Amino acid sequence: MDYRLFGPGTTVWFPVFVPGALFFLGDCHAVQGDGEIVGTGVETTFEVVVRLSVEKKKRIAWPRAETSEDVITVGNARPLDQALQHATTEMLDLLLNDYKLTKVAASHLLGQVVRYDIGNVFDPAYTVACRVAKKWLPGRPAV
Repeated sequence: MDYRLFGPGTTVWFPVFVPGALFFLGDCHAVQGDGEIVGTGVETTFEVVVRLSVEKKKRIAWPRAETSEDVITVGNARPLDQALQHATTEMLDLLLNDYKLTKVAASHLLGQVVRYDIGNVFDPAYTVACRVAKKWLPGRPAV
């Protein structure tokens, strides 16, 4: 699921579908082009601090993230259009439930401001990130 915006200060939420699930953090990249088209970024060692918690009431189907500037949802599938669909559907859900937008408002917002990034096209499953800048969102999310 390599994606270049998952860097320092990013908060990421992963769905958990089974009791007792484990967490694995993979390799770190100093830099990586969109798509990771040669199969790797610039691999390097990192010192990473990770804080894990379980939010039992948060129901998500695909990974979500937040940076200082964006909210992000991630789809991972093959073919590429299915990964894009997963990421977009998750973003629509985020806008409806976390920001309390109507379906019409969320659809119009996405139609004008959404940004897609290709995280990975090398591995068997492709990664697409759906990104919306926080400057376009109404206030803080409703929790």
